[in-house]
Amino acid sequence: MLLVLIILLAISLTFNIYFIRNKVVENRDICYIEKKLYQILDNQSDENILLHTSNRRVKLLLIQINRLLEHNQKTVANFHTIERSMRKMLSNISHDLKTPLTVILGYTEIMLNDRDINQEKKESLLQTVHVKTLEVLELISIFFELVKLESDDHNLEISKIEIGEICRKMILEYYEILTIKEFEVEIDISEEQMLIWGNTEAIERILNNLLSNAIKYGADGKMVGMKVRSTNDRVYIEIIDKGQGIHEADQNRVFERLYTMEDSRNKRNQGSGLGLTITKRLVEQLDGKIYLHSKPFRKTTFSMEFKRVQD
Repeated sequence: MLLVLIILLAISLTFNIYFIRNKVVENRDICYIEKKLYQILDNQSDENILLHTSNRRVKLLLIQINRLLEHNQKTVANFHTIERSMRKMLSNISHDLKTPLTVILGYTEIMLNDRDINQEKKESLLQTVHVKTLEVLELISIFFELVKLESDDHNLEISKIEIGEICRKMILEYYEILTIKEFEVEIDISEEQMLIWGNTEAIERILNNLLSNAIKYGADGKMVGMKVRSTNDRVYIEIIDKGQGIHEADQNRVFERLYTMEDSRNKRNQGSGLGLTITKRLVEQLDGKIYLHSKPFRKTTFSMEFKRVQD
């Protein structure tokens, strides 16, 4: 009987020693994690917490803490990216507004102060003022359209639409200007019915942006194309030109706010830099995807992909 008691006491003592030792190790690990976490947050570093431990509970806790740290790092990085983008956008908007407004101010001052100005000259100045005023209004309109698209409360009305019909209509609207400019036009739109969940106005705006870009930036290639095809579950739209294109290094940036392709497009052709950003936002709101592939002076293609629905 005494032997049994001794054995039980020995076992109990062993477990107590093991528990106490584990508790000490766990406390030490937690103290290290607390100290390291404080340093990371205080210094705003992008470190993770590295700790070799045999304690399973501490390991699981460490995994979740590192997940939180990585999420925080991505959030901070995204915030700084957006902040830089917004600063650049506001700077460019200010510059783009200043230029036509300076012309408007200068010409109106001439008309107000020059008493000897003749009617012909006055009409010429007024025409320039009118054109520059329209430029300002268009820029402001585009800017607020982007703001509206990126706000949380903006939702497009979605319905089932036939994408082939809309594409045929849009390319026909540009046919006269393409003929006048002596562009070669390549149209390949499938005759089968291609339905998607979308918004007609949004699709028309997307196609307008891409076709006008193809005409403007593809002028050197004298060619614009539109291809529309489908599979069982997808609809694909391509807008093509053979102009100066976009160099590979710039292709990932063309959808950024206010990116005007300074290195890949002729500066005299630069626009507000918002058109492609708006295009991408609209495509994404329709649950679609947009891609760019370009080989300068050979072929530049903006491709879109949407989910196909059955009638």
